Amino acid sequence: MKKFCFKARLKSFHYAGRGILEILKTQHNAWIHALMTAVVILTGVYVGFTEAEWCWCVLSIMAVWTAEALNTTFELLVDVAAPEFHPLAEKAKDVAAGAVLISAVGAAIIFAIIIFPYLTG
Repeated sequence: MKKFCFKARLKSFHYAGRGILEILKTQHNAWIHALMTAVVILTGVYVGFTEAEWCWCVLSIMAVWTAEALNTTFELLVDVAAPEFHPLAEKAKDVAAGAVLISAVGAAIIFAIIIFPYLTG
C-alpha cells in the first residue's frame, strides 16, 4: 500500500475534472441535465427552498449526474469490448441508458413535489 500523497490526491481531482468535461463535451443528454440543474438551482434560490428541500434537490441532481457518468463509462467500455455490433452490447447500453432515465424521472418528480406548494400557495 502506497503512503498518502497530497499531490497525488490533487491529481485525482484533475482526472475527475477531465472526466466531467468529457461527459459535457460528448453527451448531448448531459447538456439537458446541466440546463435542468441550473433551472432547479435558480428556482430554489428564487422561491427560497428550505434546507430539507435543498437536500432532496442536491441528492436528485447527484443521482442524475452519477447515472449519466456511469452510463457514459459503460458505453465506452462496451464499445471497447464489442466494437462491432452485438445484440447483447446493444441491450447492455439500453439498460444503462434506462438507469439514467429512471433517475431523471425520479428527480423531476421530486422537484415537482417540492415546487408545487410554491406555485399553488
